Amino acid sequence: MRKKIFKIILFIIIIIVAAVAALLITLIATEYKPADTETTDITGTASSTLKTGESLQVLSWNLGYCGLSSEADFFLDGGESVRPVTKDGVQENLSSISDYIASSGADLVALQEVDVDSKRSYHIDENAAIADTLSGYQNTFATNYKVFYVPYPVPTVGSVHAGLSSYSQYEITDTLRTSLNNASSSLWRLFYMKRCLLSSRIPIEGTDQELVFINLHLEAYSEGDGQAKQTKQLLELMQSEYDKGNYVIACGDFNQTFSNADTSNYPLQSDTAWEAGILDVEDFGENFTAIMDTDVPSCRSLEYAYDGSEDFQFYVIDGFIVSDNVTIKSCKTDDLDFRWSDHNPTTLEVTLNP
Repeated sequence: MRKKIFKIILFIIIIIVAAVAALLITLIATEYKPADTETTDITGTASSTLKTGESLQVLSWNLGYCGLSSEADFFLDGGESVRPVTKDGVQENLSSISDYIASSGADLVALQEVDVDSKRSYHIDENAAIADTLSGYQNTFATNYKVFYVPYPVPTVGSVHAGLSSYSQYEITDTLRTSLNNASSSLWRLFYMKRCLLSSRIPIEGTDQELVFINLHLEAYSEGDGQAKQTKQLLELMQSEYDKGNYVIACGDFNQTFSNADTSNYPLQSDTAWEAGILDVEDFGENFTAIMDTDVPSCRSLEYAYDGSEDFQFYVIDGFIVSDNVTIKSCKTDDLDFRWSDHNPTTLEVTLNP
């Protein structure tokens, strides 16, 4: 009897080891390995011409894959949920987000955490749905998270395909996905995001210059030098375009707070809360200005569902960096009370100097 039990246990162990080995082999074989730089497809039709001296509105928003609305918590932030809302909930968030962007009238839109085929968002192509709502825009999409199967926790995250999505009411002539330094070189890299910059080149009427519009979502954790290396890559790209005489606007989820932003209204509420790093704006040099709106938080913690309380854990980590040939008129985060995402949308109004 004891021998029979031993054989059964051994058989179960062999099955588990074989399953893990098969998964690892599959993940290695299907690992997303983008080139250092590669172009992305451009879809849609632009309806406007970019000119100097005219007001330009730029909207940036981390959508939280339309699954991290106010009722959501998330296991990686200390919560319990893996797939936070229902399929209907994702659809409702997506529809509301799409309508908001369309009604904003923004000339340029930078979106982060946009799913195109992920278990967590019920395999809804969110980018296509938003594109259908935004007539008169061109769109380009860059993958930064593509994993065949994420096997943790239980229930598992499963398959993920997500990325950055940029929209423009002006003609985009070229795009470029630039791979960023990714911290892990171990097998854990198989489950991590492959972060990147998504650059869109927009010609300016009557000039040989271009507006280089950069969409980004930088590393969230400051262990090691991953954040510093990614920030350096961003600044090198911006400076190289500025040196060519171009205009540069970079925006998105920096997962850091600019050193010139007063976030004293959003202190850490506990010793276990995630703490955003500080990005020193002096690193940008004299040719660039960094700005964040601190009147309204741009992000909330996902340790708990949002209860509307003023002492919830808030952050300001979404912002803009612009070259000095761009004049900033305003920067405003819209307080949507985190109804559809764990981030609020932020809008920058600028003019390109003649």
